[in-house]
Amino acid sequence: MSFGAIAVDAPPLGSAAILKQRWSDVAFLHWKVDPSVVEPYMPEGCSPDVIDGNTWVGLIAFQMSKSSFFGGPAIPWLGDFPEVNVRLYSIDSNGRRGVVFLSLEASHLVPVLVARAAFGLKYQWAKMKRTHDDGELAYRTTRHGHPEAAAEITVRPSLDPEAEAALAKDPLAQFLTARWGFHERHLGHTIYCRNHHEPWPLQHAELVHLKDGLLAAAGFEGLADRAPDSVLYASEVTTVFAAPQRRNRVGQASPRTSLHLRSRRR
Repeated sequence: MSFGAIAVDAPPLGSAAILKQRWSDVAFLHWKVDPSVVEPYMPEGCSPDVIDGNTWVGLIAFQMSKSSFFGGPAIPWLGDFPEVNVRLYSIDSNGRRGVVFLSLEASHLVPVLVARAAFGLKYQWAKMKRTHDDGELAYRTTRHGHPEAAAEITVRPSLDPEAEAALAKDPLAQFLTARWGFHERHLGHTIYCRNHHEPWPLQHAELVHLKDGLLAAAGFEGLADRAPDSVLYASEVTTVFAAPQRRNRVGQASPRTSLHLRSRRR
């Protein structure tokens, strides 16, 4: 299912922001797959989003920081950690594009527990490290209790201004990165949580090293045996999230927010 061109600029949130974060040193690794491969992972009411007849599986690594809630001050320790996630690309019957997270590795236990309870997101507690060395960016992660769910990712951004300008107009790059929400199955309903941030300052990147068990753990064993079809890098964006909408049935979004976020204010 597909609904026209990708919106390069984020549309308005439509409600008050509940969460603000900075994402930096973002490495986007993507593999092209047939939509039938990811169809079983889609929440109810969603289908794989496609471009040129294909959909994509992403392995995304970045540093999260400056997290704050309901307009309050940033929480330095609680909201500052690396993350590596495995994600798919979704579109619902209302034409809302998003991502579906199959796993999200994070090094702080409290945010893992909060995100699981509040949003149903599949966060996993992991031992993680991010390093910079001689122009290369590296992430290392190993899930606690599941050492096979691990990854080593090293990329070298191209730092080419002309290529960066071209990526700003590239349909595939926008398809993979201009995603203004996520779909998730939570408490018996499919929710859609909107976000807003400035356009990604995208650059091409060279994949220097990849040793991956996260794709296999998510159900895509063997996918990382071939090189990614796209490797991109972005320096930094600041993003805000609105409270999720709950879908009562396919094709209808509830006006109420999910998870009692407004009433409980947590």
